[in-house]
Amino acid sequence: MTHIPPPAEELRILDTELRQLDARRTVLLARRAWLVAALRPAAPVPHAPRATPAAPARRPETTAPGVQNVLLLLGGILLTVAAVAFTVVSWGHLGIAGRALVLGAVTWAALGAPVLLIRRGLRSTAESVAGLGLALTVLDVYALYEVALPHSDGLGYAAMASAALAGVWAAYGLALGGLLGPATTTGLRLPLPAAVAAAQLPLLLWAAAAGAGAPTITAALLVTAAFDTALALRLPVKSVRVVAAVGAYGMGGWGSFAAGWLSWTASGPSAAARAAALLLLAAAIGFAAAGRTHVLKPHLATGLALAGGLLTVAGLGGIPRSSLPDDWTVPGCLVCGVALLGVLRTGFPEPLRRGLAWASGSVQAIAVVWTLPAVGVALLGPVGWTEKVWSGAPATARDAVTIDVPWPPHSVTAPFVLLLVAGVLVVAVRGAEWRPQALTGALALTWATALVLPAALELPYWVGLLVQGLTTVAALACALPSLPRTPPLLLALLTSVGLAFLSLTSEGATLTVLAALALLFAAAARRPGLGAVAAPASLAYATALACAVGASLGWPPQQTALLVLVVPVGAALLAARLSDASVTVPVEAMGAVAGLLAIGLTVADPPMLALVLSLCGVIAAGTAVREDRQSAGYAAAALFVLAAWVRLAAWGAGSPEAYTLPVTVPALVVGAVRRRKDSRASSWTAYGPGLVVTLVPSLFAAWGDTHGLRPLLLGAAALLVTLVGARHRLQAPLVLGGTVLALDALHELAPYLVQVVDALPRWVPPALAGLVLLALGATYEQRIRDARRVRELLGRMD
Repeated sequence: MTHIPPPAEELRILDTELRQLDARRTVLLARRAWLVAALRPAAPVPHAPRATPAAPARRPETTAPGVQNVLLLLGGILLTVAAVAFTVVSWGHLGIAGRALVLGAVTWAALGAPVLLIRRGLRSTAESVAGLGLALTVLDVYALYEVALPHSDGLGYAAMASAALAGVWAAYGLALGGLLGPATTTGLRLPLPAAVAAAQLPLLLWAAAAGAGAPTITAALLVTAAFDTALALRLPVKSVRVVAAVGAYGMGGWGSFAAGWLSWTASGPSAAARAAALLLLAAAIGFAAAGRTHVLKPHLATGLALAGGLLTVAGLGGIPRSSLPDDWTVPGCLVCGVALLGVLRTGFPEPLRRGLAWASGSVQAIAVVWTLPAVGVALLGPVGWTEKVWSGAPATARDAVTIDVPWPPHSVTAPFVLLLVAGVLVVAVRGAEWRPQALTGALALTWATALVLPAALELPYWVGLLVQGLTTVAALACALPSLPRTPPLLLALLTSVGLAFLSLTSEGATLTVLAALALLFAAAARRPGLGAVAAPASLAYATALACAVGASLGWPPQQTALLVLVVPVGAALLAARLSDASVTVPVEAMGAVAGLLAIGLTVADPPMLALVLSLCGVIAAGTAVREDRQSAGYAAAALFVLAAWVRLAAWGAGSPEAYTLPVTVPALVVGAVRRRKDSRASSWTAYGPGLVVTLVPSLFAAWGDTHGLRPLLLGAAALLVTLVGARHRLQAPLVLGGTVLALDALHELAPYLVQVVDALPRWVPPALAGLVLLALGATYEQRIRDARRVRELLGRMD
């Protein structure tokens, strides 16, 4: 049964359902709107304008204090220029009272204004105004001269004015510092340095005004430098110290140079003494400054002491120069320089002693450099005798070394200088670190003394020879195991070479000296460590002795070569007995050089050249017997071959086989022996060189030979070589013999081939060329077709 609610209840139910439907419809409509919005293409959203980055702030190109200082500096300069213009140009429009009133008022205002400006904190402005005030004081001085003292001496007035200005500026700076505080903090920086700068002029201007000479002016410069040095060392204000130091270096350098020039140009002892006093004053200033600065600035103190030492040497060394000959100028300065070393044992501070040591060493080095021209002439001068061999011995040793170059002037005392420096090195240098170098230097200087002494003293010629000989012996004796050996050996070699050239003046001297040198170095070679140099040197002098003996006997060069060959023989025998490789190699090298010299002496005589080459080959073959010198066998073979060729050329042999067969036969024998010992050796290595040496030249000769005997013999030989190669399966004989045989046969058939070619019509060669090209094209096409078939076959495979 259907239940029907009352009307009121049914209305309520309908209203509830309608509300639910409305709510559901609202939800569905919202979902529909979202789906429609999602399915529509998104409309471009306008972008917000991109913010432009702000431009970086420009940095000022200068700082505010910098701008301030520039403006103040320019203002001060302009005011100073205006004051100068007023003083110089507009001065005459005012009376005396007006002039004094204007300049005085302006000057006092400019000098007093900095007090108020500094109290208000305007320090830079105060500096500019003070600078203007200082410039006005200069104008006041100038105005005073123009008005009150126009006819007085200008230099004298300038000296007094500069001294007055220096005093006034110094007092102004000190007074202003006293009123405002210490000058280093609140006072002005300009007046005191300006006072020091003005103080550089009074003494110099007074000396010039008084008409003083160069010594007085130099003394004024040095006194001013001493004053500056005292200020630079004692005053606490940095700006004053800087200006004083600049003045000290400037005035001191100028005065020192002037004093040195006076010492150099001194015409007598009194002038030299005055110059020496000035130089010693400059040195005292340097020493005083070094003594005050050695703690805080040791390097500066060392430099000042070095300068003081050099000035002392220049001053004391210039005194004897004015009264002694010019030859003793350098020795006098050297003695003074050596005397400086006495300070090293005193209680002076270390920087001062170091500076004086450097000064002494500098003087000694300069003295040694002064002797180098004389040493060079004594060492290299005898070389000129190579153009005047055995032309006669000169009278003195100086004549012997100055055959082409003059003797350096004032070099008589060069031996004394060298010997004194050598003694200083031995006595003064005691430290273990520098002792070996000092001894080596002393040895070199002593050697130079012995080298220069005969020429410097103009001793007889034979005394010069004897001195150099004894020097060579002494240098070799100094090559002790406890000392470095290279310097003494080098000195001995240099001396011996110079002695050898010096002995070329006469025949007897040459023979005696060369024999003595050969024996001397041979004896020295027996000492430990000397053989590598002494042994080849002995052989070299033995070679020179052999040449000299040949020339003395009147032999031509080709006969002298036989005498020279004694040296390679001796070198080979000696090398075989030596066990030290460092000696063996130089000995063998010197023997080889002597052998080359012998060969060179016989170049103009082919028969003798062949003999010498064969003898050299014998020497090389004897050397090759040693196990460690088997490679010399190649040189021996080459020498024997060259000897044979030269002999054949001397006999007039023109057949190439005469030159090649003597090489081929031994080469083939050697190749056969090698193949027997080493079965892996290639036939090209064993037989190739020997076969090529004969077959190739003979083939070229056969192609140019119009007779038939040579080609026939060459063909028979090539056929034999080919058959041997085929029989033993050797590639080199087979290929070389077959190639030569084919080319030889072609040479024989060449005339007939030419006749055949001439008999053929002219169209035959092009036709043959066309056939060849067609054949090549067909072959190329066949290869392409075969490749295509292979590709298709591979493509059908699964």
